[in-house]
Amino acid sequence: MKQQKSGNFAVHLKDNIAHMHTIMGGSSDFVIREVTVDGTCDMALFYLDGMVNQRTVQESVISPLLDRLPNQIVTLERIRASVLDASEVKVVDNREDAVEQILSGSLLLLMQGHPEGLIISLPGWEERSIEESKTQPVVKGPADSFIETLRTNTTLVRRRVKDSRLRVCSMTIGSQSKTDIAIMYIEGLAKDELVRDLQQRFESAKLNRVLEGEYLEEILNAKKQRTLFPLNYNTDRPDTIAAGIMEGRVAIFIDGTPFVLLVPSVFVDFIQSAEDYYQPYLFSSLIRLLRFAAFMICMLAPSVYIALTTYHQDMIPTQLLLSLTAQREGVPFPAFVEALLMETTFEILREAGLRMPRTIGQAVSIVGTIVVGQAAVEASIVSAVMVIVVSITAISSFAIPSYAMSIPCRLLRYVFMGLAATMGVYGITIGILVLIVHLCSLESYGVPYMSPLSPYRKKGKQDGILRYPFHRSSENRSGAK
Repeated sequence: MKQQKSGNFAVHLKDNIAHMHTIMGGSSDFVIREVTVDGTCDMALFYLDGMVNQRTVQESVISPLLDRLPNQIVTLERIRASVLDASEVKVVDNREDAVEQILSGSLLLLMQGHPEGLIISLPGWEERSIEESKTQPVVKGPADSFIETLRTNTTLVRRRVKDSRLRVCSMTIGSQSKTDIAIMYIEGLAKDELVRDLQQRFESAKLNRVLEGEYLEEILNAKKQRTLFPLNYNTDRPDTIAAGIMEGRVAIFIDGTPFVLLVPSVFVDFIQSAEDYYQPYLFSSLIRLLRFAAFMICMLAPSVYIALTTYHQDMIPTQLLLSLTAQREGVPFPAFVEALLMETTFEILREAGLRMPRTIGQAVSIVGTIVVGQAAVEASIVSAVMVIVVSITAISSFAIPSYAMSIPCRLLRYVFMGLAATMGVYGITIGILVLIVHLCSLESYGVPYMSPLSPYRKKGKQDGILRYPFHRSSENRSGAK
């Protein structure tokens, strides 16, 4: 149905009811509640069923109107100031603005003879309770995580950052979704030009819908850098976002998703974990080194095996070479095809385990991997050592705290396998050099992606690869990165 052109409210209540009914297309969940006060004053309430709490409407709006207005001069200003029990009430005179507020969970009150209305904030939709983070769990540390409600998420951060300079700038983006987003930062710590640039980009963004943070990635990628690596850190942990804000970064909240973006971000952010700051610094430093090793194993292990068994057998100890030769004796495929088959099979099993119901997903992925691997070895399709290499590679990918960083590792693994199959160790070396140059060329809002490693910053090394003790750190960090 064609919507009526937006404009100001009419003086007659019946005309406004007809206009609002036309704009909303007669939707069955659009409620129009007419109320008559003292037999003389006609009013109408407009809201969406499910977006507004019915009980709250009755207790905070209808009951006060019927109990407090009789025998009084009725004006919108009197209703707004002394009648309604809602905490947020504002005047609106435009139908388009009113409809936008209704779609966001507010209630509209119109009165006969008044070309203006009142927008009453009474959100009442169901929301998920605050639970433990499922994507970045920790053994020691805060167990709460963000949910899909924007205002709840900003409150979780405010509980941790009790600074009067903490600012929250809200706006709406998406011509169809009308998604509420919020930019949170500490004034004086975050760069003013970064905050202004983000605001300008979001205000000028021409998007139909924004349902998750990934929709904003292209807007945040100011230089349109082509890369597989994530340039913006996202997490569902409030302590991580709070720590980033206290370091001068800017957090971007999107209504409808539990994941919050943090800019600028660097490579080491995706290797670090929230738990690093809740454990002794020696243990945390050792675990970080282990994660960097897992990152390299995840990306290079199959390609190194292919290069050594195909081109550089003289680099393998004699006893190990004899064992490998005996295992590969009945295998009909070269090492590259062998690795390609096993890696692809495992990726299929991993994806199937993620998409299946949680109660059976893990069992299917684990049992499927064991059964397929053992059957492939017994059928002499692949060697036993290849199954070991692929298993270690897969396990290493789970040691990377950020799922966004494990994705480029899994994709580049195939590239290095191809280089190893064509040029051996020389191909792997060339690939590593190209990758390093590419990483060093990236930026996240003016910050080098490989900082503090390249360019080297002595101050930044205290929380780069290793974690220094808090009393020796240049910044007394009390939370996670």
